[in-house]
Amino acid sequence: MMIQRLLHRSTATLPQLASKKPIFLIIQTATFSSTTRLNKKKMAPKKGAGPEKLMLGRPSNNLKIGVVGLPNVGKSTFFNALTTATSEAANYPFCTIEPTEGRVAVKDERFDWLCETYKPASKVPAFLTVFDIAGLVKGASTGAGLGNEFLSHIRAVDGLFHVVRCFSDADVVHVEGEMDPIRDLDIISSELRMKDIEFMEKHVANLSKASGRGGQSSLEQKQKKEELETCQQVLDGLKEGKDVRSQTWTNKQVELINTLLLLSAKPVIVLANLSEKDFARKKNKWLPKIKEWIDKNAPGEMLIPFSADVEGKLSQEETDEAKNEYLASLGEGLGSVMPKIVHSGYKILNLVYYFTAGPDEVRAWTIRKGLKAPAAAGVIHTDFQRGFIMAEVMKYADLHEHGSEAEVKAKGRYLQKGKDYEVEDGDIIFFKFNVTTAKKK
Repeated sequence: MMIQRLLHRSTATLPQLASKKPIFLIIQTATFSSTTRLNKKKMAPKKGAGPEKLMLGRPSNNLKIGVVGLPNVGKSTFFNALTTATSEAANYPFCTIEPTEGRVAVKDERFDWLCETYKPASKVPAFLTVFDIAGLVKGASTGAGLGNEFLSHIRAVDGLFHVVRCFSDADVVHVEGEMDPIRDLDIISSELRMKDIEFMEKHVANLSKASGRGGQSSLEQKQKKEELETCQQVLDGLKEGKDVRSQTWTNKQVELINTLLLLSAKPVIVLANLSEKDFARKKNKWLPKIKEWIDKNAPGEMLIPFSADVEGKLSQEETDEAKNEYLASLGEGLGSVMPKIVHSGYKILNLVYYFTAGPDEVRAWTIRKGLKAPAAAGVIHTDFQRGFIMAEVMKYADLHEHGSEAEVKAKGRYLQKGKDYEVEDGDIIFFKFNVTTAKKK
């Protein structure tokens, strides 16, 4: 029998798929005898290979990160420098009420090199979506300082940049009086846990009532019991001062916890806001104490020192020369910390990106880490996933070393991967797909 496969260059944009002539369409025809067996026998799983560990958080490729902290710690100044947006930065509590959204382009030397190599008509880097959330205050979990509204904004994001101020300034009011970043860390983390406790107490009570009702099958009763046990375990941990993200959960428990959208389940990066002087001399007395607090209360969380003042001034300079002159005036070996912060935000959200590259477009496609090739293809277009045939993959290091696709092929480094391939960060991919029938409704 005759089989036709329709292949499409994944560098085409969606409008091109809909309206342009199929410049990159290739028809491959293969002839098979009627006795050819097309179904391959599945290989047995490798010994010792356990189930894939599920991650806390929404299983989405479109994740957001929020900037939180007490009022007047430098959140909006940081957000404006990060996104070059116009979130109000003023010396009084709650100058930000509605969350401000910004999209931050991820700087990547690999993307720049691909653009230089292919000289595409369109260049689309990866982006991180960031929200500037109004400052929380002590008692926010019970409604203090518009707390309930602000906490709902935190619930809507998937990770947090927690900004703490590590310097005193007579011109900048601190909502708690004296400056103390350790106390500030305790306040924010405690308020998030208290809100989770309030939610979980109601949820556990409702589950207890539901599990006691009659007319349920044995399977339903078992499911309700397991759900109640997990939720009670979450509640007990919160009351002991343990954040959800810092505890160990089974895959089945993670599936349930992810539906609850708990505040203390969200990953956090602590951003220590230094004065211009401390940033220049790379010293601050609070940094060791903050590291000690993290090791005790949130082991493994990242701490990044930066200066909102320095980053704000850099963002206002129009040329690289002016930026370098300003940095040189502060001292040697200094630079913007923003690229590190953005890449770290990607990391805690478990996001990576792969590239499609050609003369029409070089583009970074954001996906959740561990995503299989068909689902990664679906980020470009659902037809790519529905009719997935294979992914032809070049590793960036191979392309950079050999200089062209032809040389990569000649060196035997051009890879053909099937549906079980986990796409890796920086892969350069050409998807092959075939859609012959309408999608089932």
